[in-house]
Amino acid sequence: MSKEILDAVRGLAAEKNISSEKLMVALEDALLSAYKKQPGAAPYAQVEMDRELGDFTVWELVIPEDLEDQLITEQEEIIAAEFSGVDPETGEARQMPEPELDFEKLAEYEDQIERVDVTPEDFGRIAAQTAKQVILQRIREAERDMMFEEYRDRVGELITGIVQQSDSRYTLVQLRERVEALLPKSEQVDGERYDHSQRIKAVIKDVSASTKGPSIIVSRRDPELIKALFELEVPEIADGLVEITNVAREPGYRSKIAVVSHADGVDPVGACVGPRGSRVRMVVSELRGEKIDIIPYNDEPARFVAKALSPARVREVLVDDDGKQATVIVPDDQLSLAIGREGQNARLAARLTGWRIDIRSETEFASEEADGGYEEEEVQGGRCSAILSNGRRCPNSALPGSRYCGLPNHQALEGIDGDEVAALGGGAAVLVAEEEAELLEESVIEDEHEALEAQEEQLDGDSDPVEDEAAGEEPAEEPAS
Repeated sequence: MSKEILDAVRGLAAEKNISSEKLMVALEDALLSAYKKQPGAAPYAQVEMDRELGDFTVWELVIPEDLEDQLITEQEEIIAAEFSGVDPETGEARQMPEPELDFEKLAEYEDQIERVDVTPEDFGRIAAQTAKQVILQRIREAERDMMFEEYRDRVGELITGIVQQSDSRYTLVQLRERVEALLPKSEQVDGERYDHSQRIKAVIKDVSASTKGPSIIVSRRDPELIKALFELEVPEIADGLVEITNVAREPGYRSKIAVVSHADGVDPVGACVGPRGSRVRMVVSELRGEKIDIIPYNDEPARFVAKALSPARVREVLVDDDGKQATVIVPDDQLSLAIGREGQNARLAARLTGWRIDIRSETEFASEEADGGYEEEEVQGGRCSAILSNGRRCPNSALPGSRYCGLPNHQALEGIDGDEVAALGGGAAVLVAEEEAELLEESVIEDEHEALEAQEEQLDGDSDPVEDEAAGEEPAEEPAS
């Protein structure tokens, strides 16, 4: 063995990006396999190679009989404990392999083992061919190990690949040279086609080791795909100024994302939509037209649930914190829009918020309220039960343990029959009128503000796929001037 072999090994290590020590160990194993092909080869042998000069020595290991029997017995017990009798890849029955001595175990008994130099003068043609095959096999194994180590920590990461092959079971996607991933049917979006040489984006779902190399599974259905696409398109998300707190997705149809800003002056919804909707349009284009609703996250459950039902306008939300259930009251003409086609809008809102949502129209809720269906809930702290002089209910929240809000004249209703403030009579009439005027003014301002927001969302929806209303649903109600 000459120094040219060492230079070749170092060059191969640099080309394949494999450590030269791994190749040297592979070369020692190859030479040992070649030696065992020689006639009269020793049963136990070891090859050592000088890392500087390239010279190698074959040592025969002369093991005492009692030590050999002991080590073989120990190895048989280990094999018997791990042997299942079935090939894990083919499922066929197989025989128990013959026990072989573990050379790492032999190192513990080095003082009892005699070493004899049996280096052959020359290897034959068959032995040289065996050495070549072992080296090539070790190189392939090293490449597979490196590939597995590269992708094992990239689960959830966005990748771009080129479709190589597609059939009814899976689609084969090439990530880079000699690295392929599987897009199984269960991770594909219904209705999407994957044509040969088409470039697609997906997220890595799972990476596992196998005899043929790492098995990489990618997904187009995972909600992480939307997060990764927005992070790619929105610099504020990549920089951590805006965060996507949750994603609710029905792949191929509609998605809702909740966003929150961690920096003053940064609008999370505007950052995700982008100038004239350019950023979200790129995400929608990559998802093949899947509609996306961008919802501002709110710590207050009632406001968050109301926003999550966008583009529908919500009149009122009653929440039950213990059961995480919200009763949402919407105008009669917004009921179908709030529920969505086949309940899709309500279903996605429930997934996004984590609350169970019950949607009622104003007429239906008023009828149930008149029958006393919500009396117990209001006693525990819902909306004030006082009826103003114009026939509308007080918009304030009731105090805990009371049916009325903190206004003195509304609390005075506890001692009389009925909820009409006008029943108080007497000198309190002027004060009641002033309180009602303030309540009505706040209520009107709030209603107008909600109506203007809904109108802006509807106008944006005419040109932006994000806010498009589902076909067949009624348009939003125009705000009163």
